[in-house]
Amino acid sequence: MSAFDFDLPPDRIAQYPAEPRHSARLLHVSGEGFGDHIVTDLPNLLRAGDVLVANDTRVIPAQLEGRRGAARIGITLDRPASDGTWYALARNARRLRAGDVLDFSDGLSAQVESLDGGDVRLRFNCDGAAFAAGLAASGAIALPPYITRPDGPTEEDRARYQTVFARHDGAVAAPTAGLHFTPQLLAALAERQIGHVAVTLHVGAGTFLPMRGDDPEQHRMHAERCHVSAASVAAITAARAEGGRVVAVGTTSLRSLETAAASGALRAFEGETTLFVKPGYRFQIVDVLLTNFHLPRSTLFMLVCAFAGTERMRAAYAHAISSGYRFYSYGDACLIEAAL
Repeated sequence: MSAFDFDLPPDRIAQYPAEPRHSARLLHVSGEGFGDHIVTDLPNLLRAGDVLVANDTRVIPAQLEGRRGAARIGITLDRPASDGTWYALARNARRLRAGDVLDFSDGLSAQVESLDGGDVRLRFNCDGAAFAAGLAASGAIALPPYITRPDGPTEEDRARYQTVFARHDGAVAAPTAGLHFTPQLLAALAERQIGHVAVTLHVGAGTFLPMRGDDPEQHRMHAERCHVSAASVAAITAARAEGGRVVAVGTTSLRSLETAAASGALRAFEGETTLFVKPGYRFQIVDVLLTNFHLPRSTLFMLVCAFAGTERMRAAYAHAISSGYRFYSYGDACLIEAAL
């Protein structure tokens, strides 16, 4: 893991997004070196006929505080199971036993079906629209731990932690590369004959967990729900046939596409993915990646190293740090062309 480590000054961690979103800085990493831009330069950095692929998941208020008697248990929802229960991460899980009932506010409650360390499976007392309303009343956006909010996420965070592409409820964390897009930027891209299509990957609570140990081969990715539609496959296939490049907006879009192309050809897909992209991976579909700057020793930094080369990305991150780029979820962006 030492190959994927680097020192980041704390003041480089963005606490708030750029306003407007498309005014964030953009580092272009290509075979010609590094170019310093802003996100509104994106239409001129891409080519007519390229197709952007964005994640249209919507972040749900997945952070809950449950009460079991006098005990308070922090819950972060992960994903629903096929039997209607929810997988979740629990803080103070040692206070829980199977069969316990956790009470949240506004009549929302859940029974602990099973637990394994901090991993729990919960059965809520309602589903459908009633469950969504209960979450909206009781839950909070689960901001990453490096975004400091002593009093918890604000109402402003609820709005700005969603992307312009958000359509389908289910993510615990935002697909943050999409946060840079605005209707104005999408219109400018369309004028350059650069279209966009959607895939869905509901980012799970595992995204907040650090990698442990020094051997990446021992790491296991948490499962995340993924959907690549036949319509998106057709649009991407047509663009590639005309010489256009596939531009993944974020690592979640990249992992969705590469999961759907596991057979060697891009096909419609619906299911769970545990794809771990690390150096040595052979990419099938994605030509260009737009992504944020990621944590050291993380699966996401390993992914960009796999895409463009470890030394190249270490040099790019060193340039970004020395040039004052803002890192992580609310930070600046990086446009990376794949290593040849």
